[in-house]
Amino acid sequence: MPEAAAPGSATPPGAEPLCAAAELLERGRARVWDVRLWGQPQRAFAMRFDGRVVAYLNRCAHVPAEMDWQPGEFLDADKRWILCSIHGAAYEPGDGRCVGGPCGRDRLMAIDVIERDGHVYWYPSPDIQPVRADAP
Repeated sequence: MPEAAAPGSATPPGAEPLCAAAELLERGRARVWDVRLWGQPQRAFAMRFDGRVVAYLNRCAHVPAEMDWQPGEFLDADKRWILCSIHGAAYEPGDGRCVGGPCGRDRLMAIDVIERDGHVYWYPSPDIQPVRADAP
C-alpha cells in the first residue's frame, strides 16, 4: 500500500505516493506494489538504476508471469539486467527493452514515476490504475 506524503510535502497532481526515495538504493531491491492492469490485479515494481528511478509492471513480455526471483529482486548477479526468473528473458533497466532471451523485440510495460522532495510518486494511466480500498 502506498505511503502518505510526508507532512509539508505536496503530492504532484495526478500522482500516487509510492515510497521514500531513500528506500530505493542504487541497483538494490525494488519496491513492489499492487496495481490494476485493465481492471485486473497486477504487481508493479520501482528501482533505482544509474541514479534514476524506473518502474515497470512485474510482468514478463514473453509470457505474463511475475519475474522477481525473490521478492523485490529483479537484477542479475552482476546487477546489469532485469531478468525474468522463469523464462530467462533479459531487459535493459533504463528503458525496459528486451536485450536477450525469449522476449524478442518486446519490452516491459513502463510506469511513469517522479522523485520529488525525498519521495517517489507514480502516475496512473488509462491501463494501469491504483488499487483502491473500496474496489471490489
